[in-house]
Amino acid sequence: MDIRVSTFGAIIGLFFAIFMIIRKFQPVYSLMLGALIGGLVGGLNITQTVDIMMIGAKDIAPSILRVLTSGVLAGILIKTGAVDKISEEIIRLLGRKHSMLALALSAMILAGVGVNLDVAIITVSPIALSIGKKLNYSKLAILLAMAGGGKAGNIISPNPNTIAISENFNIDLAKLMFANILPAIVGVIVTIILSNMLSHKGEGIKEEDLQSQREDLPSFFASIIGPLSAIVLLSLGTFTKINIDPLIALPLGGFIGLIAMKKVSYFNEYMTYGLSKMTGVAILLLGTGTLAGIIKNSQLQETTIHILNMLSMPEFLLAPISGMLMSLATASSTAGATIASATFADTIVGVGISPVGGGAMVNAGASVFEQLPHGSLFHSSAGGINMNISERFKLVPYEMLVGIVMTIVSTIIYGLF
Repeated sequence: MDIRVSTFGAIIGLFFAIFMIIRKFQPVYSLMLGALIGGLVGGLNITQTVDIMMIGAKDIAPSILRVLTSGVLAGILIKTGAVDKISEEIIRLLGRKHSMLALALSAMILAGVGVNLDVAIITVSPIALSIGKKLNYSKLAILLAMAGGGKAGNIISPNPNTIAISENFNIDLAKLMFANILPAIVGVIVTIILSNMLSHKGEGIKEEDLQSQREDLPSFFASIIGPLSAIVLLSLGTFTKINIDPLIALPLGGFIGLIAMKKVSYFNEYMTYGLSKMTGVAILLLGTGTLAGIIKNSQLQETTIHILNMLSMPEFLLAPISGMLMSLATASSTAGATIASATFADTIVGVGISPVGGGAMVNAGASVFEQLPHGSLFHSSAGGINMNISERFKLVPYEMLVGIVMTIVSTIIYGLF
């Protein structure tokens, strides 16, 4: 469509959406209203604005389909107790001496196999609280271990943020997942260092904070079969000529896991649960698509490049900066990664960055601000360990630091080399 929204209009629309989200207005409608206002302020009439919003929503449809089918794997892992068993086994193997590493790795692996970050933290929380109480660790320390590990897993996973980026950059999902392995490892190391620094600072864990843990869990081998199968299927295109789309690989991996756990008779129940978990994400992506359509058809990309040139900053910084800014706006790695990649993918590739490198930097950048209080992660993670809001605010800078370090490492790898 050969019509352009002014940079001013795009920024106004984005800021309006941010304002409404912060004011606790429904996020999807906030994004849609921001898109509508951005188009009108940016010089379009109502028909042109709605047309571009529709195009933006249509462009995000393939990602939505893949996200919905990923709910099959997520639902099976959660409802069978496979996620609990995986985290329990990791913590058992590493023991109390390496408890922070165990918590970080548990959250990292759960997020890394496609479990939503909020759910990964809530899943590990009962074990984390039990360990923290025995070792006299603070809530700040154990939550940072889980949140930092979860962030690391989220940038190497078949989660909605990675799926959306792979679609917008037109790259293989498995290649994008593997691209940020080193930044994720560095992120876990930083997480452990910071968590140990906070181990005895802040609110302690009380007896009433402890939660009951599931006992009817499958074996570790059966639990890990599903996510491993999904990752192997996704990876075939990287090492062979066989390409299996996430639309097939993720639910098929879940079904293989279900067979291993001998729970096939519950398939419909688990599938329904997984769909319910992904429906909200899918609707959010539709809202982000409308705003991304307005921004993508604006002059914001050219303006941003111009500002980088004025400041004598290299153009490859557009990738991590766009991810950071959009996650700052939405307090969501999913929405931030989606808007940033939908808006800037062509521009990022156009300045000489490889699609995989550009997608990796956007994904890492989108992890920096996802825990801000106008998003769900801030509140769900606090609720998972019964932490009060004032205490939760203290953790935000440390979580940002983990995200920033991963972004810097990703940018060094794909921007400088």
